[in-house]
Amino acid sequence: MKILVRSIALLSLLCCLSGAYAQTELKPEWEVGAGFAAIDFPMYRGSNERRSFLLPIPYFVYRGEKLQVNRERVRGLIFKRDTAEVDVSLNGSVPAKGSIARQGMPDLDPTLEVGPSLNIHLLYSGDKKNTLDLRMPLRGVIASDFKHVQGVGWLFQPQLDVDFRDIDHSGWNIGLVGGPIFSDRRYHQYFYDVAPQYATSTRPAYTASGGYSGMQYIFAFNRRQQDGHWVGGFMKWDNLNGAVFADSPLVKSKSYFTIGIAATWTFNRSDKLVEVNDD
Repeated sequence: MKILVRSIALLSLLCCLSGAYAQTELKPEWEVGAGFAAIDFPMYRGSNERRSFLLPIPYFVYRGEKLQVNRERVRGLIFKRDTAEVDVSLNGSVPAKGSIARQGMPDLDPTLEVGPSLNIHLLYSGDKKNTLDLRMPLRGVIASDFKHVQGVGWLFQPQLDVDFRDIDHSGWNIGLVGGPIFSDRRYHQYFYDVAPQYATSTRPAYTASGGYSGMQYIFAFNRRQQDGHWVGGFMKWDNLNGAVFADSPLVKSKSYFTIGIAATWTFNRSDKLVEVNDD
């Protein structure tokens, strides 16, 4: 379970670091290496209890025509054109075990979110170093403790994504991503419902509905050196004001930050070079 928790924490960090840097370059078809990542985040959206991880991270980069695996995400390209593409979007959450707000209630299992994302390229500079994209991922969500698996709904997260690559030829890349989140009733009830048998004098019974889940904004940065060393980080701000579950007694904080950093080193790479538009 600890390995699963750490993997989901790392997945969340890497998803925040992802960007749509669209400059065409020749790069090795695959690379292998290792590094570390640190992340500090709430137990669940709306929690005022936080968890922190410092993790070793092996990584593998593969730049295939349809499948692309890098430090930030796994991209299974389903459809690609100059102005739009459809790929696979991943995300997840860690378990909420030992939460004071949920004392006496069942723990939240870790979740995995998987689904397609339609990405539309709205604007880009002549050298394609600066881009503006609209991402529209629709992900189904499952929760599991390895003994039981259950579907816990879906979410839709349209985002505007602005990326600036190789700023002033420094090698630094910056990404800004933001937009609303919408989820169905099952998803909100999994995290924010309080069944009557778990109600207390300070935690009344509550049933969540589907709909608006708040806003999320991410600032991410990274830099890759010629020797293969890579460093990146992010800051994510969640605002739950106006969310349909905002009145749940399990929501203790309606505005908060999540932060993370990572660094990796390349140990080996292929001699074969391939043309890539996103890394």
